Amino acid sequence: MAKVSVVGTGGWGTALGTVLDANGKNVTMYAREPELLKSFRDDHENTLFLPGIKLSQSLQITNDLQEAVKDCELIVLAVPTKWFRPALQEMLPFVKDQNPCIVSVTKGIEIGTLLTPDKIMAEIFGQDPYDFVCLSGPSHAEEVARGIPTAVTVASTNPAAAKKAQDFFMGPNFRVYTHQDVIGVEMGGALKNIIALAAGICDGVGFGDNTKAALITRGLSEMTRLGVAMGADPMTFAGLSGMGDLIVTCMSQHSRNRYVGDQIGKGRTLQDILDEMVMVAEGVTTTESAHALAAKLGIEMPIMEKVYKVLFENASPQEEVATLMGREAKAETLG
Repeated sequence: MAKVSVVGTGGWGTALGTVLDANGKNVTMYAREPELLKSFRDDHENTLFLPGIKLSQSLQITNDLQEAVKDCELIVLAVPTKWFRPALQEMLPFVKDQNPCIVSVTKGIEIGTLLTPDKIMAEIFGQDPYDFVCLSGPSHAEEVARGIPTAVTVASTNPAAAKKAQDFFMGPNFRVYTHQDVIGVEMGGALKNIIALAAGICDGVGFGDNTKAALITRGLSEMTRLGVAMGADPMTFAGLSGMGDLIVTCMSQHSRNRYVGDQIGKGRTLQDILDEMVMVAEGVTTTESAHALAAKLGIEMPIMEKVYKVLFENASPQEEVATLMGREAKAETLG
């Protein structure tokens, strides 16, 4: 039985652990929180990040990272972007002689360096051999863990690594497609969270379906522009990691980023919202990173610019929408 490790036991890491376990893999979850270790072992539930879902008794959990990743055929790295680099640095001594297949499910851009996960990993691993795979797509943990039919994509520059990840994750309710555009898949997964914040703000303010449909469509155009400037294929953004993830994150009750935007639209402060949340809303830090990246590359992203002003400069959502609507008339283009 193939040994697999999931580093990071948030909702998404736990849900993917259930997928791999159902596919007959020997899954070890790695967690730091003592309460998670107890809830997994005693109650077979992730009471902190995925409450209400009973987990298989065959799912194992440990707080020993070396034990978790040793001799694994595949390692899933399911941590927020700000912890991606530290997690890799801590893990490297235990896997550098294994030539591991590492599947990143992190959706963000690192603050400061403006690097996506594949570039961070290249820095950390250096000359040590490894296979990098990015998994992304419209996939809320709450639904995946309940076996609701879901489709995602796995991207790698090594087709054999993408096929391996596809084989490990593919199941009756979890369909997996392969892709070679790593940067496109990563950028789609990261940037859609910014648009989801904007969609939530529209909900909170009380705008309607017309507004949100326009926002999603023009948001996709912005995502594509920045992605292409980073070297992505524009068609990637029409797929699961682009339009697919954008739709579900902007529309779903499960979306943390849409929730944060909704609360801001209702007049609450960003800090108050974040202080009460257990899980991470990646779109907040991604807005900072993407704002800096767009400025660096000279890419126009008016929706993202307005989200940045609302989040970090206390701008009025109503006034920023009015500014968007009053921009110079132009032809509609996607890219």
